[in-house]
Amino acid sequence: MHCPGLPEGFDFTDPDLLHHRVPLPEYAELRRTEPVRWIAQPHGVAGFADTGYWAVTRHADVRFVSAHPELFSSSLNTAVIRFHEHIERAAIDTQRLILLNMDPPEHTRVRQIVQRGFTPRAIRALEDRLRTRAQAIAGAARTRSEPFDFVTEVARELPLQAIAELIGVPQEDRSKIFDWSNKMIAYDDPEYAVTAEAGAQSAAEIISYAMNMAAERKQCPARDIVTTLVAAEDEGNLTSDEFGFFVLMLAVAGNETTRHAITHGMHAFLTHPGQWELFKRERPATTAEEIVRWATPVNSFQRTATEDTELGGARIRKGDRVGLFYASANHDPAVFTDPGAFDVTRDPNPHLGFGGGGPHYCLGKSLAVLEIDLVFNAIADAMPDLRLVEAPRRLRSAWLNGVKELRVANG
Repeated sequence: MHCPGLPEGFDFTDPDLLHHRVPLPEYAELRRTEPVRWIAQPHGVAGFADTGYWAVTRHADVRFVSAHPELFSSSLNTAVIRFHEHIERAAIDTQRLILLNMDPPEHTRVRQIVQRGFTPRAIRALEDRLRTRAQAIAGAARTRSEPFDFVTEVARELPLQAIAELIGVPQEDRSKIFDWSNKMIAYDDPEYAVTAEAGAQSAAEIISYAMNMAAERKQCPARDIVTTLVAAEDEGNLTSDEFGFFVLMLAVAGNETTRHAITHGMHAFLTHPGQWELFKRERPATTAEEIVRWATPVNSFQRTATEDTELGGARIRKGDRVGLFYASANHDPAVFTDPGAFDVTRDPNPHLGFGGGGPHYCLGKSLAVLEIDLVFNAIADAMPDLRLVEAPRRLRSAWLNGVKELRVANG
């Protein structure tokens, strides 16, 4: 089927495109005319030995793929839809050690272990400390008399401090996690001048740091999540290697994505002043979920077909890559009333910002929601008259909907 609204050669994973905008009009056109469409790419441009992928744009189809790992694998080509074109295949295969890129039954085993750190009890134990930290972050920003960068002064801080609290990283080391995780995902953005080799080195630094933590806890157990996850491997805990890759995943999934959600949320409030006034007045419990829907920090992940199958009227062959475009699903009018509106009272809100369900549904959802709630309550209390100074500067990335800088000022 021809899609007249989509120019020849259009690629939803083109980092130049996502550097400037999320392609919501093009998503809408595909949902209407060809909800599962083959997107051709030059051979190897995404780091894979193929010539494209299937773009899945409807909410129902994204959920279906997510819920059927036996048909759509996360492991075969990993969940990352576009790497640097010069990446070696061995480097892609190594990433199968990350939970995000596993399939059952291995995924089931590892996830059951790491879930111990994300129980409701574990998250509740962090709440008071994170509230105090959120208030301190907002309080410090309130003292700024000149315009400042919301990303570095506010949005980055609570996710980093939450990870530090969660896994016992000393707070003074949190800047290392920030720098390493930035370098890992910045290979598409020339401003950072980060080579693929530097990104790989940063990943190795995180893994090494975490493995050293694991080794220390095995020698001297403590009352923290590291001990819970690694201290007794013969009792079903993680090996030191597995813990290292788990922390690597946290550095992106628990840090980068939450930071971008907070930044997009602040920008949404400052460009929708009625919603900011409503939030300050009523503090609706539905706010964080709408911020995640609106932001959709992970624009897309992928799966790989394990057999010939059909989806949304398209015949997908075994080995084809399938792109799950969460930002499109989160604007599907078949699911959301007025999806283009930022509405912090939206309820119900079955967005896919934490994944489409199934085995890879976001492990840290409750922690992310808590962080977003705490930070915006703190901002509303400390900086109710915050104002936008400049438009956000977006990250150039093939799969993250990120913001590098958001200049704001106290009113």
